[in-house]
Amino acid sequence: MWYNGLLDLSAWQLVAVTLVLTHITIVSVTVYLHRYSAHRALELHPALKHFFRFWLWLTTAQNTKEWTAIHRKHHAKCETVDDPHSPVIKGLRTVLLTGAELYRAEAKNEDTLRIYGKNCPEDWIERNVYSRFPEGGVVLMAIIDLALFGVLGMTVWAVQMMWIPVWAAGVINGLGHAVGYRNFECRDAATNLVPWGILIGGEELHNNHHTYPNSAKLSVKKWEFDMGWAWIQLFSALGLAKVQRVAPIAHRVEGKGSLDMDTAMAILNNRFQIMAQYRKLVIAPLVKQEVAKADASVRHHFRRAKRLLSRETSLLDESHQARIQRMLEDSQALKVIYEKRLALQQIWVKTSSNGHEMLEAIKQWVAEAEASGIQSLRDFAEQLKTYSLRPANA
Repeated sequence: MWYNGLLDLSAWQLVAVTLVLTHITIVSVTVYLHRYSAHRALELHPALKHFFRFWLWLTTAQNTKEWTAIHRKHHAKCETVDDPHSPVIKGLRTVLLTGAELYRAEAKNEDTLRIYGKNCPEDWIERNVYSRFPEGGVVLMAIIDLALFGVLGMTVWAVQMMWIPVWAAGVINGLGHAVGYRNFECRDAATNLVPWGILIGGEELHNNHHTYPNSAKLSVKKWEFDMGWAWIQLFSALGLAKVQRVAPIAHRVEGKGSLDMDTAMAILNNRFQIMAQYRKLVIAPLVKQEVAKADASVRHHFRRAKRLLSRETSLLDESHQARIQRMLEDSQALKVIYEKRLALQQIWVKTSSNGHEMLEAIKQWVAEAEASGIQSLRDFAEQLKTYSLRPANA
């Protein structure tokens, strides 16, 4: 019958088709808009780029320049009043429920488009079709869904229209800056969410992305799954994509016991991984040790100590700072490793433009760590000496 559409699919077949269609949209966003257009982490074949542009016009009415500019501004102004969609500033509820509206409002900001929207498509079809008739694609998509799937095609179309506003504009930009886990202490509140890898295409690994925004691969841990990276690998195998950048690899040369310029540059390149190791190898075991020997009357001061002592300082509010201060007053050892953590981070902040100064600062830090009398800190200092820009067999 006509109301079943040309394909006359069953309910379960319609569910499967809807998931496939929305997945294509997610792949278009994460591979084309995000990793290619906004960050240039990879190159794409012209035919593939145009397919993504066309599909996004059909399913989101999203303009490449607008999305790219808004996302670049988000990174440049993250968690400030100028961030287009920060839940830290605007509130989690606002971003979750009105994320798409926040995008549309920022898209009207000509300064945002001018400053952050460079190197985006401005060809004939962009000017005369996609940008001139932004709603034309979603109307065409509605007609196609209605023709293929009948009356239920309007439900398929509605899900397609909601997919990006809900998952990307809402969940990623909202929950991805509010809840979840952090592999790295980047300077904003970005977190990783699990286990929505297939639904969101890898975008749920938001903390990894904000730490290494120019990496084409968003997964870092062995157990993390980046669906977008799987597609990029397939496109690369077919000659349709070429990866430009991924997160640096922290090479270590066992037995290397001297600090040289190679070590200093490797530490700079891999500073986020190294600070994650500091949390794991120095802060975590010492916190456990101090909690075990602490008097019951002060043990509550060490609640969430591992997280607070490794947290990016700009993200600590007054209550967190007060709790850290109490912990440091109760434990001289924790005070030492906390101050050494801040001192290590300051090395690349102050000396990253001068390799020789950085090398000398690292040497001094290592010498002080070795003289601290804290075994985990001494072991970490020894490990620092083993970092290299190249693997051992290179």
